[in-house]
Amino acid sequence: MNTSNNFFGFNPFAEAWSGRLAMVGFYAAIIIELVTGKGVLHFWGLM
Repeated sequence: MNTSNNFFGFNPFAEAWSGRLAMVGFYAAIIIELVTGKGVLHFWGLM
């Protein structure tokens, strides 16, 4: 992957990292729900 181009905007490097961080977020939400028995919004006190 060519990282010499821009890091921001719609380019392959930024899109790959966006997807990786989204996967981490989904896994974290699932783990929080399994451990606490509450959804993420309830865990953070937003509902």
